[in-house]
Amino acid sequence: MDSFLDYEECIQDSPAFRLTLDKCQTDVAELQSRVEKVMKLCGKMVESGQAYNTANQHFLDGLAEFSTYHKRDSVIMNCMSQFIQGLQEMINFHTVLFDQTQRAITQQLSNLLTQFIPQLGETRKEFVRIGEDLETAAVKNAQIYRHKVTDAERASHLLLATRKCHQHFALDYCLQSMFFCLVPNKQKPELTELRHSFWFLQRLLNNFKAQQKLDILNSVFSYFHAQYTFFHQGFDLLRDLEPTMKSMAAQLAQLSTECTAKRKDLENTHLLIQQRDASGEPILRSCPDGGETIQGYLFKRSRRKNKTWKRCWFSIKDNQLVYTKSHKEEPVLLFDDLRLCAVKSLDSIDRRFSFELVSVKKCCALQADSEELKQAWISAVLGSIDMAYRERVESQQPQPKESPLPLQSPSDPQPGQPPQRPAALVVALQSPGNHRCCDCSEEEPRWASVNLGITMCIECSGIHRSLGVHLSKVRSLTLDSWDPEQLKLLCGLGNDVINGIYESRCAAEGRVKPSAGSPRPEKETWIKEKYVEKRFVKDANSPETQIGRENAGRQLYQAAFQGDLVTMASALAQGAEVNWSHAEEEGRTALIGSTFGGSLSACEFLLQNGANVNYRDQRGQGALHTAATWGHTGQVCLLLKKGANQYAVDERGQDPLAIAIETAHADIVTLLRMARMNEEMRDSEGFFGSMGDDETFQDIFRDFSDMASHDPERLTRRQFSRSGQEGQDKRMVNDQHKAEKEEEDT
Repeated sequence: MDSFLDYEECIQDSPAFRLTLDKCQTDVAELQSRVEKVMKLCGKMVESGQAYNTANQHFLDGLAEFSTYHKRDSVIMNCMSQFIQGLQEMINFHTVLFDQTQRAITQQLSNLLTQFIPQLGETRKEFVRIGEDLETAAVKNAQIYRHKVTDAERASHLLLATRKCHQHFALDYCLQSMFFCLVPNKQKPELTELRHSFWFLQRLLNNFKAQQKLDILNSVFSYFHAQYTFFHQGFDLLRDLEPTMKSMAAQLAQLSTECTAKRKDLENTHLLIQQRDASGEPILRSCPDGGETIQGYLFKRSRRKNKTWKRCWFSIKDNQLVYTKSHKEEPVLLFDDLRLCAVKSLDSIDRRFSFELVSVKKCCALQADSEELKQAWISAVLGSIDMAYRERVESQQPQPKESPLPLQSPSDPQPGQPPQRPAALVVALQSPGNHRCCDCSEEEPRWASVNLGITMCIECSGIHRSLGVHLSKVRSLTLDSWDPEQLKLLCGLGNDVINGIYESRCAAEGRVKPSAGSPRPEKETWIKEKYVEKRFVKDANSPETQIGRENAGRQLYQAAFQGDLVTMASALAQGAEVNWSHAEEEGRTALIGSTFGGSLSACEFLLQNGANVNYRDQRGQGALHTAATWGHTGQVCLLLKKGANQYAVDERGQDPLAIAIETAHADIVTLLRMARMNEEMRDSEGFFGSMGDDETFQDIFRDFSDMASHDPERLTRRQFSRSGQEGQDKRMVNDQHKAEKEEEDT
């Protein structure tokens, strides 16, 4: 409990009273400093709160302006409007809270600083002054000489009156008044001031001690009551918004589900586009009318300044060529009817990959980024011209009653059943194990690796794509076109065979194969360990030595000669070099060896895995020479499609065509002559030069490819007696070569 001033001590004006009075004055000063600090901090808090409210109001205004961006979406607009209203109420509550805080703390505590404390200071000054006068009166009384009877008597009476005043003014006001009357008039003001000074000071200090408790507690209570009101109002507001928040939570869950599905769809689409179009090839899309369009960037030469080329965005659609210089400009029609135009390669200028469009009215020089893009644009222009003429002819002919049905495989569904699968997908899934992804076992794969001969899901196909085409060539079973020999290769190997090779040591390594639900990083690690590091291939490290490389090369050569795809895949997995030359077989590679054996699948497998199609042995003969010598029409067709040089001559000065004529293989002679005529047409400098492959040439090669894959007996013109043993074939080839050399010597 606080100690109040003792009235008895006050009357006596003892040192204990003076000490207590000084202590009270010190407490008042300390209280004054602390009250001033609290009021200062309260003022800063209120200012910060008001600044917070101002910033919050600006944020709320920006949020309301932002919500207008989604004014067409009723769900977002309703949610935003209700939340904005709730936040606006919270801002109003904050404003009221800060106003009440300022009134509760600042205004109430200011009473202590503006009323009691200044009054105490003034009273203290008066008390000190009257005490000094009392001390002076006592000193004068002590200094009066004895012979001055009258002065001594007055001083004694004044001193006595002062003492009695100290003793009795608090006990009996009447007695003090009577005693006050005995005092001379000139002394009355001094005694009155002294009496009231002691009394008022003592009363003021005691009242201050009692009142400051009331003011402080009342201020703190008012502040907490304001806080209670603020949070109670916020609670009521949020409780009123609770049904709305539950409804919004349900809508948010639905939107989250839809967003997840949409994000997954976008990721699949992104991966699909990346796998299909990230190689830099032109983007071909089907138009609603069934035509084809190509679009992309080309450099266009200025008609006025021949040395000025500008990069523009070109597109072909509806038999028209249009371009635009930037996205801010409207497309410009360059040629309104491509049927009146001709396209040819422009080799007379220094810029590479250039071609020219010529019409009756004008000509335009364009430049692509690569030779492939240049040929794609030329082919697209010619295709658009051809399609326009076909549409015109078909529009003039009567429509047939029934349209021909597409060719169906035996496993295709009949009419009335679900939609048919693409032919490539049907054939690919027939091989054992191909109905699941080769690397994660996901059902119904839609992608495949041509050179490995496996099927895979879309996620694993993206990982295979990142390995590079030298390791895995990924294609879609539903979107891309497949040659017959590629499908035959896919069926000849398959997931079970390849996994038996690349996962043979998986159990020994203690490695667990990922599943369809495994995360993508786990699948990436597995695929890299499986195909790049070949950790699970048996005897994968043996080719590190010279003897190991030769053994692997011999194994690959022997398997290629025999057409054994499984052994060939195993040899490549163990590290055999696809272009390794067999010194004992006149420096032939496995590709040349496969043309001895006549296996179309073996030839396709080696070419897909990077075999050099134009490599020649010690006698100057390549794979095309050997295929023409032995009458393997399907292999000749395949090698020509892969870019084999048909003009290369061997040590006798004979090219593949001369060999085919000499050995009387009519089909091979036809293929070689057609290929040569096609190249001459493409390389010609005439008006229709560089038009791409002739349509008749494409049809003939397509027919030969189909026959070589599905009905090879129809291509047999001469059969050679081969028992499948490499020694007999080698002796026969060497005997033939010796006889040829003897004829040349004679």
